[in-house]
Amino acid sequence: MEDIKNKVQQYLITKTDFLTIKDKLSEDELRAFVIKTINDLCGKSQVPLTDHERAAMVREIVGAVVSLGPLRPLFEDPNISEIMVNGPKAVYIQKQGRIELTNVKFDDTRHLTHVIQKMLAAAGSSRRVDESSPYVDFSLKDGSRVNVLLPPCSLIGPVVTIRKFSSEIAMMEDLLKLRMLNEKMAAFLIAAIKARINIVFCGATGTGKTTILNVLSRYIPKNERIITIEDTGELRLLQEHVVSLQSKPINIEGKGAISIRELFVNSLRMRPDRIILGEVRGEEALDLIQSISSGHTGSLSIIHAASPEDCFNRIVTMLLMSGIRLSTEEIKRQVAQAIDLIVHVELSVDGRRRVMHITDFRYDVKPDELFTEHIFQFEQKKIHEDGTIDGDWVMSKKRPSFFDRFLKRNAGLPENFFD
Repeated sequence: MEDIKNKVQQYLITKTDFLTIKDKLSEDELRAFVIKTINDLCGKSQVPLTDHERAAMVREIVGAVVSLGPLRPLFEDPNISEIMVNGPKAVYIQKQGRIELTNVKFDDTRHLTHVIQKMLAAAGSSRRVDESSPYVDFSLKDGSRVNVLLPPCSLIGPVVTIRKFSSEIAMMEDLLKLRMLNEKMAAFLIAAIKARINIVFCGATGTGKTTILNVLSRYIPKNERIITIEDTGELRLLQEHVVSLQSKPINIEGKGAISIRELFVNSLRMRPDRIILGEVRGEEALDLIQSISSGHTGSLSIIHAASPEDCFNRIVTMLLMSGIRLSTEEIKRQVAQAIDLIVHVELSVDGRRRVMHITDFRYDVKPDELFTEHIFQFEQKKIHEDGTIDGDWVMSKKRPSFFDRFLKRNAGLPENFFD
C-alpha cells in the first residue's frame, strides 16, 4: 500500500499540474482531481486498488493539502474529543474520556509547521504564529479550539492542542442522555437561567464547562440582547440578538492589544440584557462583580477551578490582585452577594463528564457570615474494576437564598420543588 501511495504521489507531482493548482482549488474540486488522477494511473499501470484503499488514499492525499493534513481522520471520528500533537511523531487523542497514542505521524517538523499555518489560514484569523510570536489560540470554522506552541518555547517541536467542537450536544436532552446531570438538576438550571440567576461554571480543562453553558444559553429568552466576550471564540449561541466580542493580542510592533477587561467595560455601554464571559482569569473579575451588583443580573461566566470552594476563593484572589482597597472579608461578602450559583463540572476516572456540584453561596448580614449550601451534589458509592463509577446525585431540601426570584420571574420552578 505504501509503494502504491508513493507511485500516486510521484505521478501527481511529475505528470500533472497538481503543484500549481492545488492551492487554487476548493476541497471538493481537489478531491475530484485526485480521484481522476488515481483512476488514470490505475488504468495505465494496472495498479490493483480496492474501493476501500482508493478512498483511503484520496482522503490522505487531499487531507495533506487542505488545512488538517494527517489529522483529518481524527477530526472525522465523532468519539474523539481532543487531539494533542506533541511534535511530528507523537499524536495523542482523548476518546470517550481516555487518552491514547495514535499511529498518526507527520513527515517532519516542517510538515507539521506547514499544517499549522494552513489551519490558521483556513480559520480566517488575523492572528499569527512564528518564532517571534511562538504561541497562539484560534478557532476553526466548525468551532473547534486550537492552541499552538512553537520552538523555542517548546523543546519537542511544534505542539498543537485541538479541542473539537461537538455539534451533537445542543440541547438539555443530550446532556441527560450522557448522564452529565439528572432531570431535576436540568429543570433547576433552566429555571435559574429564566430567573436571571448569576451563574459561574467551574472545573478543570476539558470537563465540559463551555458545553453546558452553550446548552443552557438556549433557554435565554429570545427578546434579550446578549453580549459574549472571549479570548477565543468557543460559544455557539442560537439566539438571533447576539453580539460576539473577542480580545486582541499585541501586534508585531508590540502594540494594539485589547484585553477582556477593556471589552467588558465597553460592553456595559452597549445596552446588554446578558453578559457572557467565556473565561474569567484576571482583573475583569472586579468589573463582573461590580456590574452584577449594579443591576446587570443573569450573567454567565467560566472559571478554571477544582471545586466550588476553590472557584469562590479564586474570584476573591482575582479581586485582591486587581488592587481594590477593601479587606478580604469585605471582598468575600461582595462576591457572595453577586454570584448566586456555582456549577462544578468534572471529568471522572471512568471517562464520564458530570456536574458534581450545584452550589449556593450566600451572605447573611445579621450573623455576618458566609454560608455554602450544595443544592445538588454527586455522591460516589463504588468504583468497579473496569473503572466504572456507581453513584447518584443527592438534592438538598433547603431552598436556595435566591428562591424568591424564581417566583418573581415566573421561571417555571414549582413552589414545592424543595419540599
